[in-house]
Amino acid sequence: MKTSPEGIAAIKRREGVRLVAYPDPATGGAPWTIGVGHTGQDVYPGLRISNEESDALLAKDLERFEAGIERLVTVPLTQNQFDALVSFSFNVGLGNFGTSTLLKRLNAKDYAGAADQFLRWNRAGGKEMAGLTTRRQDERKQFTNGV
Repeated sequence: MKTSPEGIAAIKRREGVRLVAYPDPATGGAPWTIGVGHTGQDVYPGLRISNEESDALLAKDLERFEAGIERLVTVPLTQNQFDALVSFSFNVGLGNFGTSTLLKRLNAKDYAGAADQFLRWNRAGGKEMAGLTTRRQDERKQFTNGV
């Protein structure tokens, strides 16, 4: 599957689009981020990119997360469920998603139990963050829409 246009818009809304590199909110430093949540060794303080470069980075990043969801999830998904999982893993990482109770419940076909797990992922650096709480509520709603 591929992330739908609505799913991409939701990720952009949740992550924001920033054309100048900024530090991680939880650490105040690394990892540095630019565009729509893009991190990596190619991102450093002072880096500036265009909207077109941001979109290209997002498209490339999404390929990795889409492939990860396809590899890790063993049950059928709706488009909304897929989009919500791409958004979630985009934020927490595929490693964390791969070992999560959310994935375990999902692969056991406990879709409702999996949906409830989104809300448990609202901390960064050990601190509850209001922005993550809002994001997880939004991802949960997206996941359950149409189910």
